[in-house]
Amino acid sequence: MNKNDLVQVVADNTQISKADATKAVDATLDAIGAALRDGNEVRLVGFGTFSVSARAASEGRNPRTGEAIKIPASKRPKFSAGKALKDIVNK
Repeated sequence: MNKNDLVQVVADNTQISKADATKAVDATLDAIGAALRDGNEVRLVGFGTFSVSARAASEGRNPRTGEAIKIPASKRPKFSAGKALKDIVNK
């Protein structure tokens, strides 16, 4: 399922226009992204938790040359599925 498919399902299930469903999906994704950017967690009970994990700087190797390279520290979005979502997937 891609974003357009999700928008169509939201529009069909809520009986709103596809344009309004697009706005709703975009607003939801923007809100999750903004919360993560600000360092907050987003918990959707029964679905899961979006959070940010920090990766420390490290040293790696260029596979072609074997030269050592520095990999900078970064933040990564993380998702942990909730029990209800796990149950749905495992039916």
